[in-house]
Amino acid sequence: MNKKTYAMDMCHGPLVGKMLAFSVPLIFSGILQLLFQAVDTVVVGRFAGANSLAAVGSTTALINLLINLFVGLSVGANVLVAQYYGAKREQDVRETLHTAIALSLACGVILAFIGWFASGQLLRWMDTPDEVWQLATLYMKIYFLGMPMSMLYNFGSAILRAMGDTRRPLYFLMISGVINAGLNLVFVIAFRMDVAGVALATVISQCISATLVVWCLMRQEGCFHLELRELRIHRQKAVRIIGTGLPAGLQGVIFALSNVLIQSSVNSFGSVAMAGNSAAASVEGFIYMSMNAYHHTALNFVSQNYGAGEYGRIRKVMRNSLIMVTIVGLGMGLTFYGFASVLLSVYSSDAEVISYGIIRMSVIATSYFLCGIMDVMVGTLRGMGYAIMPMVVSLIGACGLRIVWIYTIFRKVHTLTNLYLSYPVTWTITFCVHLICFVVVMRKRKDYSE
Repeated sequence: MNKKTYAMDMCHGPLVGKMLAFSVPLIFSGILQLLFQAVDTVVVGRFAGANSLAAVGSTTALINLLINLFVGLSVGANVLVAQYYGAKREQDVRETLHTAIALSLACGVILAFIGWFASGQLLRWMDTPDEVWQLATLYMKIYFLGMPMSMLYNFGSAILRAMGDTRRPLYFLMISGVINAGLNLVFVIAFRMDVAGVALATVISQCISATLVVWCLMRQEGCFHLELRELRIHRQKAVRIIGTGLPAGLQGVIFALSNVLIQSSVNSFGSVAMAGNSAAASVEGFIYMSMNAYHHTALNFVSQNYGAGEYGRIRKVMRNSLIMVTIVGLGMGLTFYGFASVLLSVYSSDAEVISYGIIRMSVIATSYFLCGIMDVMVGTLRGMGYAIMPMVVSLIGACGLRIVWIYTIFRKVHTLTNLYLSYPVTWTITFCVHLICFVVVMRKRKDYSE
């Protein structure tokens, strides 16, 4: 495995074939992640009991809230490495790579500290029921011990994507995912370790995936070669990584908080509606993960071409990404909605639950491609080095307007359909504003050409 085999020149030659070669492994990676997560849930639910399932489930939102900020920093590393690589500034690539790896370990240690010492209190603040609090706390403490390795994998994968390599992260995910699933069965069924077994299996699989990424980078030739003795945080590179990645992380955190408000609105319709909403959201997760591949495609292709000064190709990258994400998002959305009853029946046999899930999918699944094209614009702007602009637009458009919708239009017409309509409306508005921002930015580039 070396640079010549896996690196991709995104700045020259036909775009469509290269973009497909880059995005397809990302789509499979996203789908596999969801499938492996489903295995975790099934194992703990069927073999550890309802309280254990509730304990693991109750930590999801809190875990995402805590790690989103730090995972966002990997976006900064991704953009910076890709820009330097496109500009053929190999020394800058080297310094950024070693800074990113060192930064990932520092972030992981901070998260491990927070998770170990603050999990119990944070779960108390979330009003976690007493019967699951102890199990949930134990799960989070063990889970967060693996954060250094988890961050190492996230940052390492971002660096590989920056050079155009999405295949090896997929292979590493498959290996660690299969091991995770197997260890779940051993720890929970054979050793009866309950939630501790699920958490420990996750930590071990994270260690394996992180080790594979580090091993891959250490064997890499040229500017992407990782030399452990050279690990250090270069101040200038760290500032740029944080400057680009922190807004992405903050956006993820605030989105997580805004989704809590949406969920509380769904809760007002009762437990059956909540179940239907959750089932539909789980099905739609496969659409989102597939579309998210084109956010990363736009981010990396634009970053390399921006670094190389190939501004004319940036518009072509954006156009191709928008077409591809629309095809994938609309195709999957309409197909999933057409088989909504069958898909939802996997989660529940209750006809009323399924009917509530269909209500959600009729609005969101069929229009989900709008979220995809919005995210492509975010990736495009970030790839050009604009971090604050897409964050502000997204937070005002996709979060702020959604909250306004809930307290005005939804309050006046209190139906689930009306609540769900806030999604496609705000996705469309936010996309349009991002597109205007892109046109303004491109007009400032003297080298821009069709």
